[in-house]
Amino acid sequence: MKSYDNHQLRKNVSNKKPKKHSVAFFERGSWYHRTKSFDEKGNIKYGKKGGFSTQKEAEKNYWLCVEEFEKKQLLNNTRLDKNILLADYLILWFEKEFSPKIQNTTRMVTAHILYDVILPNIQSDIKLSLVSVEYLDALLLQCSKTSSSAGNKCREVLNIAFKNALVEGYIKNNLMPSTKPYKRKKPNITIYTKLQVKRFLQEAKKGTWYLEILLALFCGLRKGEILGLKFSDFDIETQTVVITRQLVANPIIEPNTGSRISKYELIERPPKTPNSIRRLKVPMAIISELDKRKQLVSDNKEKYRANYFDNDYISCQDNGAPHSMSAFNIALSKICKKAALPPVTVHGLRHIYATILFENGANLSKISALLGHSSINTTFEYYCDIADESSNIKAFMDNVFIPKGDD
Repeated sequence: MKSYDNHQLRKNVSNKKPKKHSVAFFERGSWYHRTKSFDEKGNIKYGKKGGFSTQKEAEKNYWLCVEEFEKKQLLNNTRLDKNILLADYLILWFEKEFSPKIQNTTRMVTAHILYDVILPNIQSDIKLSLVSVEYLDALLLQCSKTSSSAGNKCREVLNIAFKNALVEGYIKNNLMPSTKPYKRKKPNITIYTKLQVKRFLQEAKKGTWYLEILLALFCGLRKGEILGLKFSDFDIETQTVVITRQLVANPIIEPNTGSRISKYELIERPPKTPNSIRRLKVPMAIISELDKRKQLVSDNKEKYRANYFDNDYISCQDNGAPHSMSAFNIALSKICKKAALPPVTVHGLRHIYATILFENGANLSKISALLGHSSINTTFEYYCDIADESSNIKAFMDNVFIPKGDD
């Protein structure tokens, strides 16, 4: 077996620096260094990069550019080699074709699948052109032993890579569709009865996450959408909220490690799909809780003053900073434990929401799309259609589920 330490290509990149002559030069009020890069046709082009305040900064950036150039040069030299090894092709495909086109989160997940699961199980000397269905089945079987979902995930990644290999002319046929399929693991979703929902809400109302819970349970919002909501997104007069963003944890990957994450940063992004941008009607119970939250935020602004992070989020820490992505589910776990109920996640609350819709006569295909079971891209119209015809659902929520008073 050939062992890949996250980034096999890096071993050929030079990291020796000459000591005698500086690679930086001073020009037009700042420090510069020379550059080499590749154009779209793979030809080398020369230039310079400036704007550095010190010679040291320019030199440091120069060696980063050299390292990046040599890595791309190695990839270019490997390209269209019909005798390329399977492992080398997968690295080439991931670094040159796949990574530049996808978001950081997807890259991080795929990098883990490739570098930590697939590559360690690949026979070191197997050529891409000589791979058979039998070999791929054996490879996937080994990969599937890593976790319950590994077989399916690895098959998906290899299929994307082999499709690209076919287009690029490395292979004559994509063998992946002929390999043994692996079942996608279904998530274990908890669905509460009406009585359980009542007990859950009675306990939730005692804590600080009640507004967020109502938005998940009776508007079907995703966790990131709730954490990304701002007071300005609500129209009190029309009793609606518009979903235009989500808060996500963006993994910061250490340079030249493939998939090793150094930290996460919370950033705003558009909703999951373009069609997830939507305007929803909300029950009065949510509007009432929103007023309470607005007062709480106002009090905290007065308390923290200059140290308050004012992002207008409805869901945030006392100092205005956004909650971590795990905070909501941790809070739900504590509520369930106090109420002596099976644990439920934010995703589970969305499923309960769908159950409420179904029990009130909503179309099953709409509910299926709402949960992402058929077409995630059609979520928008389903939310809106249901909200527009949901006077019964709103009454069902206000009169049956929402606890009255302090009982």
